[in-house]
Amino acid sequence: MPAARLRRVAVLVLEGAKPLDVGMPAQVFTTRASMPYEVRVCGAETGLVTGGDGLSYHVAHGLDALAWADLVFIPGYRYPDRDDPPQAVLDALVAAHDRGARLAAISTGAFALAATGLLDGRRATSHWHYTRALAAKHPLVKVDENVLFVDEGSVLTSAGAASGLDLCLHILRSDLGVAASNHAARRLVAAPYRSGGQAQYVPRSVPEPLGERFAATREWALNRLGEPLTLDVLARHAGVSARTFSRRFVDDTGYTPMQWVMRARIDVARELLERSQLGVEQIAADVGLGTGANLRLHFQRVLGTTPGEYRRTFTRGE
Repeated sequence: MPAARLRRVAVLVLEGAKPLDVGMPAQVFTTRASMPYEVRVCGAETGLVTGGDGLSYHVAHGLDALAWADLVFIPGYRYPDRDDPPQAVLDALVAAHDRGARLAAISTGAFALAATGLLDGRRATSHWHYTRALAAKHPLVKVDENVLFVDEGSVLTSAGAASGLDLCLHILRSDLGVAASNHAARRLVAAPYRSGGQAQYVPRSVPEPLGERFAATREWALNRLGEPLTLDVLARHAGVSARTFSRRFVDDTGYTPMQWVMRARIDVARELLERSQLGVEQIAADVGLGTGANLRLHFQRVLGTTPGEYRRTFTRGE
C-alpha cells in the first residue's frame, strides 16, 4: 500500500509505562507489508524513559509524533492517581484530538486522557483496581467499572492488561474489517473477539468496606446468602432501625444494603460456576436468587455477561 495511505499510529510512553501496555499496540499495528499502518513510539522527549516493572524505553520521537498521528495510544503507567503527566503532554493530546486524531487509553492511561478534560461527560473505564480512584479524581467522567473497553468515537479506553489487546483488535475491526482483525488475532495467538461490554473479571464485586460499623452483620449475612435477607432482617441483626442501617451502610461500603447483598450473591455464584459442575438452577437456589432466570438477569446486569459464558471462560480446555 502506498505510504501516503498508511494510517499513522503513535504510542505515547509516559514515565512508569507498563511494558505490556506499550507492546500491545506497537505489535498489533506493527509496521509491516500486510498492515496499512506506520507506528512511532514517542515520549514527552526523545531518549530514555523510565518505565514500570524494571524496564525502560528508548524512544526515537517526541511529542511531534502526536501532531503526525491519526491514532494515539496512551499505555498504562504506574501511580496514575498521583501527579498528572506534564502539561506539554496534555496540550499535545488535546491538539491531536482537535485535529481529528483518535485517542485510545489502555488501563491507567485513562488517567492521562481524563486529565486533558476530553473524557468529561463521557463513559470511560480503566483497570478495575483504579476505577474508583479515576472516578474520585475526575468526577465528571462516567466511569464504568464493569466493561473491558469503551468506544466513545474519538476517545477510547480499556481495562487493564489483556483488555488492551481487545481494544486494539476492536479498532482494527473498525478500520479494516473482521477478516483483518481475525488475521491479526491468529498472528498474536489471541481470542479474535471479546465484547467491550463483557465484564472485567475482578476478584470480587463486593466492595471492600470503607468503615467497620456493621462488619459483624456483613459477615453474618455472607454466611446466610441462601436465606431471605431483607433490609429489616439486616437492620434487626445490627440492632438499629432500617433507616439508620441503610444510611450508615452506604457510608461503610458505598452500596445500599440490598445492592451489597446482590453483589455478594453474584460473587458466590461466580465461584460455584468456576469450581463446581452445579447447574444454573441449583446455583441460583443456593445463593438465594431463586431461579436460573433470576440469576441470569442479575448476572447480566452486574457483570455484563451470562452465567454460561462466564463458566466457559473459566473452564479448562475451552
